[in-house]
Amino acid sequence: MNLSSTIKSIQDIMRKDDGVDGDAQRLGQLTWMLFLKVFDQREEEWEDDNSKYKSPLPERLRWRNWAAYVAGQDGKKAPQIAASEIIGFVNNELFPALKELDANASPRHKVIRSVFEDANNYMKSGTQLLAVIEKLEEAIHFDDFKQRAQLGDVYEQMLNDLRGAGNAGEFYTPRAITQFMADRVNPRLDKRETVMDPACGTGGFLTAVIDHLRNQLSTKSSAEDKRAIETLIRGIEKKQLPHLLCTTNMLLHGIDVPSQIEHRNTLGIGWNEWSAHDKVDCLITNPPFGGYEDDTVGGDYPADLRTRETADMFMALIIKKLLKENGRAAVVLPDGFLFGDGIKATLKKLLLRDCKLHTIIRLPKGVFAPYTTIKTNLLFFTKGALVDDGSEHFHTDTIWFYEHPYPPGYKSYSKTKPIRFEEFTPEIAWWGNEENDFASRVENEFAWKVDFKGKREQAEAAAKPHWERAERLNNQAAALEAEARDLRSGLVGSTDAAYREKIDAEIAALRAQAEPLRLQARDAQAAGDRIYWPIFNLDEPNPNKPQEETHDPDLLLEKYKKLLGEIEETENQLKGELAAALAHHFTTEAGDA
Repeated sequence: MNLSSTIKSIQDIMRKDDGVDGDAQRLGQLTWMLFLKVFDQREEEWEDDNSKYKSPLPERLRWRNWAAYVAGQDGKKAPQIAASEIIGFVNNELFPALKELDANASPRHKVIRSVFEDANNYMKSGTQLLAVIEKLEEAIHFDDFKQRAQLGDVYEQMLNDLRGAGNAGEFYTPRAITQFMADRVNPRLDKRETVMDPACGTGGFLTAVIDHLRNQLSTKSSAEDKRAIETLIRGIEKKQLPHLLCTTNMLLHGIDVPSQIEHRNTLGIGWNEWSAHDKVDCLITNPPFGGYEDDTVGGDYPADLRTRETADMFMALIIKKLLKENGRAAVVLPDGFLFGDGIKATLKKLLLRDCKLHTIIRLPKGVFAPYTTIKTNLLFFTKGALVDDGSEHFHTDTIWFYEHPYPPGYKSYSKTKPIRFEEFTPEIAWWGNEENDFASRVENEFAWKVDFKGKREQAEAAAKPHWERAERLNNQAAALEAEARDLRSGLVGSTDAAYREKIDAEIAALRAQAEPLRLQARDAQAAGDRIYWPIFNLDEPNPNKPQEETHDPDLLLEKYKKLLGEIEETENQLKGELAAALAHHFTTEAGDA
């Protein structure tokens, strides 16, 4: 029986147990058991390499000493603990001990405690638990490297079974995507470049990075080179189950002490808690999009970057806190980010200003099926050097787009027809070198470039007169308001009723003059903004092929929301202009009287 069939049969056994309710609990149950089984097999390797190796687990709690089936006198393998006793052992001895391991004793102690701090044993039947253990014992032998490679397929299968995983934007990223992004960001082992995934899930990007770094090893590589890989990766995962899966995945990929896979909420870390020490050379991630954090998270972000939408919060962190100068990043983002305004426009301005956004790979629908049909994009950018000359300096001049096509004969991707790494061969051949500003790139039916610098300079020139008029009007209004405040200050201590009445009238007249100026200034500012901010719409269609009308409900909903926003803005502008006209009319009438 292959590994995939074994997992299915284990899930079928769990369905017979009254304590396991639903796919989420079955997945959680299977995952902690897989972890202990895998950890025990890795311990066998470590013991072979080091005769003085000491397990962080108490002897009686090691998989081999309570779960593994052992041969009796008759030669037949049998469980070490009876069905009537094993549930009590797991609930009353195993779990309490693992949850209370001293995390300070060693990095391995810390890993095990973090894995089990939120884990649970849901099974109530000792017979069914032993049946699951027997299946694991029969089928899973990770000293077989082919089986280790298959574990990624097992994770994909388990997450596919857990269809609700996509509800908060938590999508399994296809291996072709993780491999392509790691390949293009190209973390260098010889330069000891650090790599982070701040929303690492089950570790797909990190395993792709590990493989990419290991492919740089040669017969001339030192033992230090091989050991360095473990220290160069860092992952953070909010949820217990993906964190457990990621930790197991790291063990299977030869990361002996995956203590750098943290179980915490990246977005829950205070804005000012991030330090220069936390910054990395490379960042590769698929942040959860469509999800929202609660009101207690992100309250200390800069005012113009405050939002509860998860992907937007991650982008703010990546740009401002996580990337070193000249650090390289690749991020998966939905179409909504490209054409979104409001906080999304502010983030895109930040991205294009502080980083060099050089490439956007536009993926077709279905890449993330069955989790979502939303079209997604791969954004590749490099953090620019700080320019502190008082001007607003943009590091992005040219943005290249590449529209990834379906393979011949495909109308979409599916579970049986997923995207494959080989499909990215044309992109890799076209890519070129950032050191010469991708001079070798040429436009074709799938690739085109946008002169962002030209668009920006043109928009700034067109918007400038409006902004200058807004500034002028605001200054005039401010002078009138300051004059009114001075008059008000002069009334302090005055008891002359006639004098007070006269000054109050003057103050009212000054404010009446200032109010329409403020309204006109707001309208002038809005007129300039309407010219300027559209340059941050990165939803650039391919100019080299005819545009098809979309019937994607998610895309249509986003465009509908955008249209509503534009209608509201127009209504506010009309109200402002009407109010300014009326205020001017009444001020004139009062002056004539």
